[in-house]
Amino acid sequence: MPQDIHIYSEIGKLKKVLLHRLGKEIEGLVPQNFERLLFDDIPYLKVAQQEHDRFAEVLRENDIEVAYYTDETAKALSRDWVRKEFILRFINESDVYSEEAKYQITDYLMNMPVKDLLDKAVNGVKKTDIDLREARSLVNYVNNSYPYYTDPMPNLYFTRDQGAFVGNGLTVHHMSTKARRREALFLEYMYRFDRDLAQPDTPLWYDYDDPYSLEGGDILVLSDKIVAVGLSQRTTAAGIEAFASKLLGHSSFEKILVFEIPKKRAFMHLDTVFTMVDYDKFTIHPEIEGPLQIYEITLDKEGNGRFVSIQDSLKKILAAELGLPAVELIRCGGDDDMAAQREQWNDGSNTLAIAPGRVITYERNYITNELLAKKGIDVITIPSSELSRGRGGPRCMSCPVNREDL
Repeated sequence: MPQDIHIYSEIGKLKKVLLHRLGKEIEGLVPQNFERLLFDDIPYLKVAQQEHDRFAEVLRENDIEVAYYTDETAKALSRDWVRKEFILRFINESDVYSEEAKYQITDYLMNMPVKDLLDKAVNGVKKTDIDLREARSLVNYVNNSYPYYTDPMPNLYFTRDQGAFVGNGLTVHHMSTKARRREALFLEYMYRFDRDLAQPDTPLWYDYDDPYSLEGGDILVLSDKIVAVGLSQRTTAAGIEAFASKLLGHSSFEKILVFEIPKKRAFMHLDTVFTMVDYDKFTIHPEIEGPLQIYEITLDKEGNGRFVSIQDSLKKILAAELGLPAVELIRCGGDDDMAAQREQWNDGSNTLAIAPGRVITYERNYITNELLAKKGIDVITIPSSELSRGRGGPRCMSCPVNREDL
């Protein structure tokens, strides 16, 4: 029986998660398109798939239901008219300007089994897939040297970012970069038409067509009353405010804490520098210990947004907000600056809690893993020589749908 949407913490026993197993989209990466597709290296696909399969296996070994992105989207596209609508929107988001190319790509995809259609959308429609030599279009001739009509989506295996499940609802995000925009389209169709994932009355806290960027790596559900959101390289203040206006007053959540973090690639999202691993323990990158700028968003008695600026150490802010006598911050790389930089680059702070005090991490971040273990955290490591080349860890690669309450 499908698990209902239910996320009221970062650390409650994980029951269901959305993943994407890497495929041929990774082999569409070349140095020529690194910048546009947001990569700086090319994972070796065969080994990356083996590592990802081990990640999924660890989840299942811990009684967690694993659902896959394209499988769930395929359920949503069972009807022809829905499939046609999805294809047209996908093409429009793919910068295909030739009307003849749009027509032929639509026809090409519509004539595929739905799972093959989705695989092709993720892998990219190549020039060799469709013969457009007879199409008289300047666009076709100008772009003739590039091998794709629609770019591949190599970032899709980071399923945390396209949306987030919060409380009994979800957010479908306006991604900040063109390269990732289409990924959230998959989740939108799951929300609208996949009844194994969402029922018709499921609240939508943020919409694909909302105008401001918001990404899931910046959203952490700290408790059933508090959500933390990173004001980061990828998430805007306007996006956070729009999210807050829908969530607060329409759910059990009473407060959003906005963490302002450095806007650079190594600190791309809040969860690359800060994750919760137990009731009172967090992994962090040393640079965000503070003094830190945090904004608190609540509603006043009339239902209007109320904003308060807080500046203090992260330790004091978290303890006060969560009603704890104290919290413990576990530094990525410990007190070794070189280790902190190295393990931060390989997402040492990006832990996935699957139960209170039980986390999945990359085995390569051994210093941080040893520190976690010394603090009483049960650490399950997975191989990551190739997965880590995408600059995202176990939390980035997973989108929790259901957790037990604490």
